[in-house]
Amino acid sequence: MATINKLDRYDLNILAELQRDARISNQELAERIGLSPSPCSRRVKQLEDDGYILRQVALLDRKKLGLTLTAYVQIGMDRHTPERFEHFESVINQCPEVLECSLVTGQAPATDPLAPFLPSTRIFQSTMHMLSTAPLFV
Repeated sequence: MATINKLDRYDLNILAELQRDARISNQELAERIGLSPSPCSRRVKQLEDDGYILRQVALLDRKKLGLTLTAYVQIGMDRHTPERFEHFESVINQCPEVLECSLVTGQAPATDPLAPFLPSTRIFQSTMHMLSTAPLFV
């Protein structure tokens, strides 16, 4: 895989444009970055093959979906062992409401992102209850 040092300004511009709008046509992308369509298409393919572009996703309107509550939760574990982390991950993977989970070392901030988007406090409370009954929290 190429390193960031091997990316030229065209590659970086392609990545920036696709980050803004992954549905842009190759023709429009080529025009925006100053290449003809064929080399632009080859570069996008190479960026995908090299792992710079992992996938394309749709950004959803959380409010229209009724996901109006954003929750940040700090969780402490009773032991920091590989087995505990694996178990924690398996529990978290059972919660589709949890979109992001971060491990913070050293002095932890007041909150760590854990369950960002939920439709209501009732669902937040049931998710927290399910997580709190898992045998890995203090």
